[in-house]
Amino acid sequence: MKHELNIWVVGGDLRQEKLAQLLAGDGHTVHTYALGQPEPAAGLAVEASLSHVDRADCVILPLTVSAGNGRLNAPLSPSEHPLAPILDRFSPRQFVCGGRIDGETEELARERNLTIHDYFAREELAVANAVPTAEGAVQLAMEHLPITIHGAKVLVVGFGRVGRFTAQRFQALGARVSVAARKYDQLAWAQAMGFGGEHLAHLKGWLCGYDLIINTVPAQVLGREELEDVKPDCLILDLASKPGGVDLAAAGELGLTVVWALALPGKVAPVTAGAAIKDTIYNMLREAGF
Repeated sequence: MKHELNIWVVGGDLRQEKLAQLLAGDGHTVHTYALGQPEPAAGLAVEASLSHVDRADCVILPLTVSAGNGRLNAPLSPSEHPLAPILDRFSPRQFVCGGRIDGETEELARERNLTIHDYFAREELAVANAVPTAEGAVQLAMEHLPITIHGAKVLVVGFGRVGRFTAQRFQALGARVSVAARKYDQLAWAQAMGFGGEHLAHLKGWLCGYDLIINTVPAQVLGREELEDVKPDCLILDLASKPGGVDLAAAGELGLTVVWALALPGKVAPVTAGAAIKDTIYNMLREAGF
């Protein structure tokens, strides 16, 4: 990869702010747009417009790219930014990347002969993000539970990357951890690692004894029938991306406490999350021949 690239970081949250600073620290010329006012750094310029984005080798869009309704995800910017005119300024020769790209954004890019490479789809980023997500779950549990994690009865729903890291961390703090998973190989791994196990299809009638339930599955697995068995003082943490895994309306009617913790890496560890995105983008640039 070339030692010095012209990189634009367009939109995003604290992860992208830290990413821009880290890229500048590596010697690249970095411009930010719709990213608030990052701390000053050598090689880092805050831009009020995209007038010179055509000079960029690489353009980095946020995770997620879209805030919905054709708008750039730019929570640190005081203004809203429609995606279409932003994409109009990019060129097919540039390496454009973003995280968790939706169909509407893909169509806008396709109409302009652009390819947006999804860094969120990369395995190395998924693994790196699982660590702060699991640690963030521990933080939320400590903030919301009236009991210690030590000795608490915890159920982790799903045993992918996030589920595995989360179960390990709660077990290390002395919780009695069980795992519910769909795949039998995941249940075998859970049991081999010392966790109790139950198939995801058998949750109904099985949830009454838990102090904490942590969902990692991005599809509704805790509906009304499952939630009716949960004891009133049980805390439910939903770590899954949209649409989440908990029927929030049913939980509210049942008086249950649910915390839907979206984008935890950017909230609890933005420096670590920004560094993980940087490393992933470097890998993608190398593969693309930069």
